[in-house]
Amino acid sequence: RVADGVEDITQHHLEIVNKGLVESLDKEIIDNLKRRKLVVQSKIKLFKIEKGPKFSLNWRVKQEAELTRELILSGDWKTAEFRSFNFNSMGIPPHGGHLHPLLKVRKEFREIFLELGYEEMPTNNFVESSFWNFDSLFQPQSHPARDAHDTFFLSDPAETLVIPQDYLQRVKKMHEEGGKGSIGWRYKWQESEARKNILRTHTTAISSRMLYKLSQQAVFTPKKYFSIDRVYRNETLDQTHLAEFHQIEGLVADYDLTLAHLIGAIRQFFERYGIKNLKFKPAYNPYTEPSMEIFGYHNGLKKWVEIGNSGMFRPEMLLPMGLPPNVRVIAWGLSLERPTMIKYHISNIRDLLGHKVDITSIRNNPICRFDK
Repeated sequence: RVADGVEDITQHHLEIVNKGLVESLDKEIIDNLKRRKLVVQSKIKLFKIEKGPKFSLNWRVKQEAELTRELILSGDWKTAEFRSFNFNSMGIPPHGGHLHPLLKVRKEFREIFLELGYEEMPTNNFVESSFWNFDSLFQPQSHPARDAHDTFFLSDPAETLVIPQDYLQRVKKMHEEGGKGSIGWRYKWQESEARKNILRTHTTAISSRMLYKLSQQAVFTPKKYFSIDRVYRNETLDQTHLAEFHQIEGLVADYDLTLAHLIGAIRQFFERYGIKNLKFKPAYNPYTEPSMEIFGYHNGLKKWVEIGNSGMFRPEMLLPMGLPPNVRVIAWGLSLERPTMIKYHISNIRDLLGHKVDITSIRNNPICRFDK
């Protein structure tokens, strides 16, 4: 069949594109031209530049970040350009400032003591004399705990210079001869041994100082004290022992206290901690008599766990201080690390305190709250 003429539709479309009238063509036609690579789509951006109100050939002008003393004194603040601030932008999250699990548990224990009316003792004496750490507690100078195998001794200064002389003489007499029904330890007590400086092995050294201070009052006032701080012992390091750890201690000084008062105070304390099922076992401590180990039933571990130690301070410790004869002192203590390890399910104490602690775990550990 012979056609009257040929119409090239594609050429017609390309002529329209060439005239810049692309918008008049359907999208289907444009896509067909692209597939046949007859046209290529491109963008041309045009910029119009004009002089602004702050136009300057000196473009290296430094913008000030803050109004300083120098700018004010020189008067340059009048012409200085200041960097603009976006007060709606969010700051960078800080990487520090995270509380250690021990600090969180310590806060909970501290609140328990304060709620029960206890006063916090000053615990800033990390270096203590053997006198306050051992001798004032009626602990003999031949006791194994006073050896270098168990205690850290200081080389400089090696000895303390300040001990109340009258009290020192009464402590010496009690060790050598006894008194008020006690026969003492019956050995030659040496002042040079008592003056040796050490890293305190327990916070009971602070209790001894506070009780002596209490005895110096004109009229005795019953007191309830507590302390939570670090102590040091020359221990063999393993998954449950460190050379430095934290000790929690509470004591009550009042007239005619008995073992029943001690058990009641301990129950009151540990009930706030969340342990209501307690057992007591007779024990030996050099400066308390009677003495008891404290066991609590741990519902998570499903077994009895030793959670502390307790006792009544011996008369041989209290009488040299000058406290009234019928004043008794009951006390108990426990470590801070053990309840923290139980609370945070940590099996190795070196993962909680020391150079092996994972910093990420410190940042991500949850808050601590006791079920009171």
